[in-house]
Amino acid sequence: MSLRFTREIPATFRSALALGLLFTELLGAQAPARPQAQPLRRQTQAASDQNQLDGNQALFTVLAAINVAGYDDQIDAVSTHPYRHQLRTQFSTKSLDSIYELKRFVRDHKVGDPKADLSRYISYALLINGPPDFDYRDPDMVRPADVSSLEGLSPLLAAFYREANLEEEWQRAQPFYDQMIGVYHEPVARAILGVNGYLRNTTSGYLGRRFQVYVDLLGAPNQVQTRSYQDDTFVVVTPSAEPQIDGIRHAYLHYLLDPLGFKFAEEIQKKHALGDYAQGAGTLPDVYKSDFVLLATESLIKAVESRMDRKPAAVDQAMRGGFVLTAAIAEQLAVYEKQEVAMRLYFPNLFTPIDYKREQKRMAGVEFDLVPVTARVVRPAQTQKAPELTGAAKTLDEADQAYTDRKLDRAKEIFLRVLEETGEKPLHAKAYYGLARIAVLQKDPETGDNLFRKVLELEPDADTKSWSLLYLGRLADSQGDRDQAVEQYKAALAVEGVPDAVRQAAQKGLDAAFGKDAGKQ
Repeated sequence: MSLRFTREIPATFRSALALGLLFTELLGAQAPARPQAQPLRRQTQAASDQNQLDGNQALFTVLAAINVAGYDDQIDAVSTHPYRHQLRTQFSTKSLDSIYELKRFVRDHKVGDPKADLSRYISYALLINGPPDFDYRDPDMVRPADVSSLEGLSPLLAAFYREANLEEEWQRAQPFYDQMIGVYHEPVARAILGVNGYLRNTTSGYLGRRFQVYVDLLGAPNQVQTRSYQDDTFVVVTPSAEPQIDGIRHAYLHYLLDPLGFKFAEEIQKKHALGDYAQGAGTLPDVYKSDFVLLATESLIKAVESRMDRKPAAVDQAMRGGFVLTAAIAEQLAVYEKQEVAMRLYFPNLFTPIDYKREQKRMAGVEFDLVPVTARVVRPAQTQKAPELTGAAKTLDEADQAYTDRKLDRAKEIFLRVLEETGEKPLHAKAYYGLARIAVLQKDPETGDNLFRKVLELEPDADTKSWSLLYLGRLADSQGDRDQAVEQYKAALAVEGVPDAVRQAAQKGLDAAFGKDAGKQ
C-alpha cells in the first residue's frame, strides 16, 4: 500500500529530501523549508482517510492554552521546540481574561505529575472538534476518566481562541509544523510499508478504521502518546533528538494486530496457563497480568519487532520484562516468514504449536527484571547551567545552542571561535563537527565532507566520531558511491562506545543505500 498524507510534499521539497535527511539526529527546523507551504487541512476531512501525518488544530489550541496557563514541563530541555518558547513569550505580556480563567483551571486540575497532566490534555484534544466551539466530536461517547476529569475546558478554549486570535497564530505556526512533518515523512512511510510488507497486509487495516499520526510542537519533548478511541488510533509525537519512528511503528502494529487478538481470543486463551508465569514479573504492568489476550498480543508485537529489526536480544529483553510468550512466538514467526499466507489468516498458527512443557523449561531460565528497562536508561542531561561551563567548553555549548535554534551564521561564527580559544583536539573535533553539519544544511556537501574528515584527524569522542562516519557514509550514498558509503558505515559500527542511534542508522545504511527512495511517494 502507499502511505497517504493530508498534504502533498511539493517536488521542490522532495528533491532536497535526501540531503535534508542527513540530519535526523536533530529535529526542530532541520528539514528544508517548504516554499509557500500549504495550510494544514482542518479536521473536517473524511474519516476514511488513512495513515495521515499532520498537525491538529484542536491539539494545538489545547496545548497552547496550557502553556500560557502555567504548563512548563521540560521547557528548558534541549529538544524543546523553539516555537514553544516563542509562543509563551508572545503571550506572557498579554493581559487577557481568557488566560486568567485558563490559569485557574489548569491550577485547579493539576494531578502533581507533569507527564500525567500532559497525557490528560492530549486525550481531551483528540476527542474534540476544532474551533469555534471545541465540542466533543461524539457527544454520546462514554468518555475515558482522564477526559472526564477536564470537563468544562471547552468553553475556556473557545474564549481563548477568540480573544487571542489563535487562528492567526495557528497559521504562523505552519512553517514549524511543515519542518517537523518533513523530518517524519519518509521514515514514517518506510516504517508503515515495512510493517505491511512483513504482515503481508494489502490495506491499512479494516474498513472504517483510521490510523493517524499528529506532530506536536508544544508538549514536553520525547513523547509518543497513543490513543485508541472506537475505530480511530491516534499517535502524538513531540520534538526529540531523533524521530520517534519505533514508537509510531509500535502503535501501527497494535492498530493491525489488536483486532486479530480479539478475533482469535478463544485460540489464544487455550494457552492461558502460561500467563501464570507473568504474575511473577515485577515490572510488568498489571493490565497484562489480568488480561492474557493483551499479554499475548503485546508479546507478538515485541516478537515481530525483534524479527523485523533482526535483534534476537530484544526477545530476551521482552521475556525478562514479563512478556512470556515472546520467545515462543518469535520461533513461530520464523516459520511464518517461509510461507505466503497473510498474517490476518495465519494468526492462529502462531499460538497452536506453543507447547506448555517446553515453555515451562524455557521459563526456568528466565530472570525477570527488578526495575523497568526504561528506568535503567540513563539519558544525557537535558539542560546544562552556564556557570558549570567555562572557557572553550562554554563557547562550544553556545554554538550548539545557536545551531539547534537554526541561527546557522551565528553558530558558524561561534564554532570558529572555539578553534581560537583552545588547542584541545577533542574540542576542535566538536567544533569541526558543528561546522560540517552547517555546511550540509547550507547545501554544500563537498565542504561538509571535508570537514567531517577533518573531525576524524583530531581526537573525537565516540559520539562525534561515529556520527561523522555515519554522515560521510550518507554523503557518499547521496553521490552514488556505494562502496565508499559501506566502508564508512562499517567504520561507524566499529567505533567503541558507538551510540545506539548511530548503530541502527549505520546498519540500515549497510542494508540499503541511504536516500535511495527519497522523494518518491
